[in-house]
Amino acid sequence: MSSTSVVNYSSTGPVATITLNRPESLNAMNVELMNGISDAMNQVEADKDIRVMVITGSGRGFCAGADLSAQTQNDRSEEGVSGADDFNGAVQAIYDCSVPTVAKVNGPVAGGGVGLALACDIVVAAKSAFILATFGPRLGIVPDLGTTWSLPRRAGRARALGMSLLGDRISAEQAEGWGLIWKAVEDDELDTEIDRITKTLSVTSSDAMTRIRQSIDAASVNSFSEQLDLEMVHQGVLLPRNMQEGATAFMEKREPVFKGRE
Repeated sequence: MSSTSVVNYSSTGPVATITLNRPESLNAMNVELMNGISDAMNQVEADKDIRVMVITGSGRGFCAGADLSAQTQNDRSEEGVSGADDFNGAVQAIYDCSVPTVAKVNGPVAGGGVGLALACDIVVAAKSAFILATFGPRLGIVPDLGTTWSLPRRAGRARALGMSLLGDRISAEQAEGWGLIWKAVEDDELDTEIDRITKTLSVTSSDAMTRIRQSIDAASVNSFSEQLDLEMVHQGVLLPRNMQEGATAFMEKREPVFKGRE
């Protein structure tokens, strides 16, 4: 295990876990925390034995968004410009991760925390958790950290606008129903569900998983013909790498054993 004062990083076999560690502020974001996430993501990329990354929060919350106490002590325009690269860089690193990413939402998600969670491939939330896009009605700013990209793609334009313009609290179960997250589970089942997901992802081909992500995201802007071509580009890499093992395992009625990252 390695850690900064505000971000803990650990790995167990092929599973890396990044834990936001500012529980006294519901893991509110500041430059130190975002840089800690970036450092942890660098460790994920450097360790070729890692096949799945989980990000979660310590204490009773996942992430409350930006640390507003810091904002009241600094000029907003100066702080916004100087810290943007640190904040955006951390979220971009999660979105671009070379292994599947899972957000383990153990409690409230608000503000920029929404973008952080939705940058992950799979989001699983405890039923006691909720999502709150506070940017517009509470702060008078635009949703950031990729929130305006993720919300309409996951939940549709009407719901993205409703959440962002009104700032209504969205329960974990409602978020699941909207397709905003993958699943809402009972609080005492969250660890078990995350273990189930990471067990599946930790034995798959990481390259295939990230190419699936790229393909799904490209579909919103590609024509059907362009999407067919993109699928074949990915298959050109994956078929010679994985298909023989997958087909052999299927015929032998066993689980496939795919190679890790190269």
